[in-house]
Amino acid sequence: MILSLILITPIVWTLYFWYKRRNLYRLAAKIPSIDGSSSIIGITHRLVGDNETIMTSLQQFSYSSMKHDGVVTGWLGHILYFVVVNPVDMEHVLKSCLEKDDLHRFVRKVVGNGGIFAPVSIWRRRRKILVPVFSPKIVENFVKVFAEQSRKLVKKLSSYTDKGKINMWPFLSSYTLDSVCETTIGVKINAQDNPDCLFLNAMSNTLQLICQRIFHLWLHPDWLYSLFPQYKTHQKCIGLLHDFTDEVIRKKREELKNEESFKTEVDHEFDLGWYKKATFLDLLIKLSGGEKGYTNVELREETLTLIIAGTDTSAVAVGYTIQLLAKYPEVQEKLYQELYDVFGDSERPLVKEDLMKLKYLGRVVKESLRLFPPVPLIIRKVLEDTKLPSGRVLPAGSGVVCSIWGVHRDPKYWGPNAEEFDPDRFLPERLNLKHTCSFMPFSNGPRNCVGYQYALISIKTVLSTILREYKIVEDKENGLVPKMRVKLDIMMKAVDGYRVALEKREKVPPRKRQ
Repeated sequence: MILSLILITPIVWTLYFWYKRRNLYRLAAKIPSIDGSSSIIGITHRLVGDNETIMTSLQQFSYSSMKHDGVVTGWLGHILYFVVVNPVDMEHVLKSCLEKDDLHRFVRKVVGNGGIFAPVSIWRRRRKILVPVFSPKIVENFVKVFAEQSRKLVKKLSSYTDKGKINMWPFLSSYTLDSVCETTIGVKINAQDNPDCLFLNAMSNTLQLICQRIFHLWLHPDWLYSLFPQYKTHQKCIGLLHDFTDEVIRKKREELKNEESFKTEVDHEFDLGWYKKATFLDLLIKLSGGEKGYTNVELREETLTLIIAGTDTSAVAVGYTIQLLAKYPEVQEKLYQELYDVFGDSERPLVKEDLMKLKYLGRVVKESLRLFPPVPLIIRKVLEDTKLPSGRVLPAGSGVVCSIWGVHRDPKYWGPNAEEFDPDRFLPERLNLKHTCSFMPFSNGPRNCVGYQYALISIKTVLSTILREYKIVEDKENGLVPKMRVKLDIMMKAVDGYRVALEKREKVPPRKRQ
C-alpha cells in the first residue's frame, strides 16, 4: 500500500501540473521552437558554459526568431520563454507586460526595489520621482563633471601611448564610476587613482555572480546556492556595496539637516539655482518629500541602481565605440575632423554647447549602440494571455525575451547590410525606420531608461576628449561587418576588455595632413 502510494504520487502530481498548464502548452505549440532546441530539455543545455557561450547562444536564438517571423519559443527547464525580434510585437509587449521576469529576483537581492528592477506596484510610484530627477536642465549641469573626469582619464592614458595594445575596460569603468558617483551621490570616489577600488571590484564581481546564477538552474534555490563557494563572495560584495551607500546617505541626511537649520527666511522662500548644484541623491530626497519621503533603504535602492546601471552602461558603450573606430580608421579620421572643426588645437574642455555641433559623433555613437547594445535583452513576465499584433498569443505564466540585439540586426528593418558598421545610416535623409522599436538601445515603453540623455552626454564627452588627444589603433577590420567576441555579464561586454593601442595625435588639421 505504502509502496503503491509512493509510486502513484509523483505520477498524479505530474498529471495535475500538466493539466494546470494545458493552456500554456497548447498556445506554445502554435509557435515555432528555437532552431536546434531539444524537445525534452528545450534550450537549457545551450545555456550551460561560460558567459561568452551563453551570449553566443542568445544571439543564435535571435537569428532563429528572425527566420520565423519574429517570434520563437524555448523551454528553460519547465519555464516557457518567447524570443521576440518583431518591433511591432515588441512595442506591444513593452507597453502591456510591465512586470519584470522572475529572473530579476537575483538582481533585486543586490539593489532591492530600485526603479529598473522593481515590481510594478513599487515602480509606478518611484518612476514619478525619477522622471523629473533626469530632466534635461538637471542633466546638462553635469557636463562639467564629465569633462573634468574625461580629462583625468586622458592623463591616465598618457603613460600607455605607443606601447602596444592595452585593456581599456579598467580605465573606462573607473571613469564612469567616478562620474556617476560624483553626480549621483556627490562623492569623489577617485576610482581612476585607485586600480584596486573596493567598490568597483565588488560591483564587477557581483554582476558576474548574478549572471552566472541566472543561467545555471541549479544555482536558483537560495538554500542550494548558499552551499556553493561563490555564495560567500556574493554576500561579502553585497555587504560592501550596501555599507558604502548607507554611509553616504546618512551623511547626506545630516548635511541637508544642517543646511536647513542655517537657512534664512528668504532662502526658504527662494531656492534659486539649487538644482544646478544638486546631485541625484539630493533630488531624490527633496522630490520624494524630504524627511517624510524615501526611507534610507529606499534611497539606497535607487542610488545603488543608478550607480551600477550608469557605470556599466556608459563604459560598455564607450568601449565598443572605441574598438569600432580602431577597426575603421576612415570613420575615426572623419570624426576627428569634426572635433578639430569645433575645438581646433585648443585644450579647452567640452561644454554643453559643443554637443549640439558634434553631429557625426552622434551618428557614430548611435551605430555603435545599434550593433552592440549594452543591454541586449529585456525580459518580461506574461501575467495574462496576451495577443500580439502579429496574431500570436503569449500564454499567462510564460516569459518574453525582447531581443534588442536581434531587432537591431534584422535585415527586414535595417536592409541587407544590417550587420555592417555604417554611421551614416543615421543621416536624416537615410534613416527611414517604420517602427520606433527597430532602434531601442535604451529600451522603449513606460519602463524605458529615464537616464538615456545622461548616458549619451557622458559617452559623447569622454569619446570626444579621448579622440582629441589620441589616435586609436587596432588591426583594421577586413570587411564592413565588425567581428567582436562578446560575453554576457548582465550587460553585453567585449571578451577582450576592449583592447586597443593609443598613439598621441599631432595637433595638425586633418585636411592639411592629407
